[in-house]
Amino acid sequence: MTPKKKVKAMKPRKVSSSSGAKKSRGIVEFLQKPSCTSCRNARAYMEQCGFDLRLRDIGKDRLGAKEIDSLIGERDYKAFLNTRNEMYRQKKMKVNTPSRAQAIKMISEEPNLIRRPIIIAGKKIILGFDQKSIDDL
Repeated sequence: MTPKKKVKAMKPRKVSSSSGAKKSRGIVEFLQKPSCTSCRNARAYMEQCGFDLRLRDIGKDRLGAKEIDSLIGERDYKAFLNTRNEMYRQKKMKVNTPSRAQAIKMISEEPNLIRRPIIIAGKKIILGFDQKSIDDL
């Protein structure tokens, strides 16, 4: 009886149906709401481009106030507000802009108030489906 050879487990590769194997463009955190059209479009585009996405449903796995504050960092917090959100319109936030602290508190309580998707690639953050910024990653 001959000894069996050990077979190494191979990591799965992303394969495009038309062009064969695709090289990964890197691991990217992708914060989304799966029912959001912008999120679905951005996700499909990024997967087509070969990104390895780490998905997070921010409706189910909500962002805490500290996490939101950290995400915003030194950026303008107003850019993180979803202007299409019902609460944004009802509270007329365009003219009655909440303070940074108020905005963070509201976003942590109402995840639909944050602009999405949020794409995190290292120190770069992209808000919404911005194809040019994705291409530049």
